[in-house]
Amino acid sequence: MFEGLRARLQKVQGTLENNIARTASPAGIASPPMEKAGSASEKDPTLLTRVKVLITDREFLIAEKDVEEPLFELEMVLLENDVALPVTEEILRRVKADLTGKRRKIGESVDDIVISALRGALLGVLGQGFDLLSYIQSHERPVKILFTGVNGTGKTTTVAKVASYLKKHGCSVVIGAGDTFRAGALEQIDVHAARLGIKVIQHQAGADPSAVLFDAVQYAEAHRIDAVLADTAGRFHNRANLMKQLEKIRRVMRPDLVVYVDEAVAGNDAVVRAYEFEKTVGADAVVLTKADMDAKGGAAISIAHTIGKPVMFLGVGQGYDDIVPFSPAQVVDELLGVGS
Repeated sequence: MFEGLRARLQKVQGTLENNIARTASPAGIASPPMEKAGSASEKDPTLLTRVKVLITDREFLIAEKDVEEPLFELEMVLLENDVALPVTEEILRRVKADLTGKRRKIGESVDDIVISALRGALLGVLGQGFDLLSYIQSHERPVKILFTGVNGTGKTTTVAKVASYLKKHGCSVVIGAGDTFRAGALEQIDVHAARLGIKVIQHQAGADPSAVLFDAVQYAEAHRIDAVLADTAGRFHNRANLMKQLEKIRRVMRPDLVVYVDEAVAGNDAVVRAYEFEKTVGADAVVLTKADMDAKGGAAISIAHTIGKPVMFLGVGQGYDDIVPFSPAQVVDELLGVGS
């Protein structure tokens, strides 16, 4: 996942390490190496190429004014990979604050300095993630989970994947077929449920989705089911009638969690839509589908910070097992090549 962003971040990281190592070394202090005209660093200036190092008692200090131009290169990397502007600015602010204004001992690990700054900044915007299994185990059951999102983003398939994930981890599940209007939606959820061996509660096509999901909750309570997964029709935040219907579903079902589903490949569009959904209806967590097809990673990095709600899962393929809990630390370590 996010191959394009990973390659460019690691390039910035490597150049940063080389430049700091050169300028912070005793040899570099005595006689800084001269760059030849037309060198690679002239053609492709990256983070901290122009950093000046002040030495006091075998310490070095990276001055704030010396990182302004190099940080622009990092800004371009993030923006070109669909990281939202406010999130990009927050990452830059955190990197700048971490690298500048602190005295560091000569011989201190340059790798640690660089990785700590970039890792801390990225984790700061990604948040903590969301452990659904722990949530279910620590709350009164059935835990009622309502899935919302835009048409065509893989919401129904995501409901089936989450059902499969929970079942494999020992949780009992019932699915509520609340998408009663889309042609083929009931048949689609029926096929998924049959393959997974999971009960699905549904009414006839065109039925009131609130009534369907009310029945799903009643069934779960009667049969001591751990989780109710409620599918709903895709909708846009600016369609008043559909949003009003969703409000009715919330009043009737009283979900413990509202999960917004969108595509990772939608980039900034997914971020904007998630913000509007959270503002209009509310959301507790996000699932991003098609993450395996996303070379940029902008939506995954941006959404949690933009709406203040965590990413719960990433969809990474078409199979029922192709869904992974979103681990911010793991994602950041992969982007920076830590441990690889």
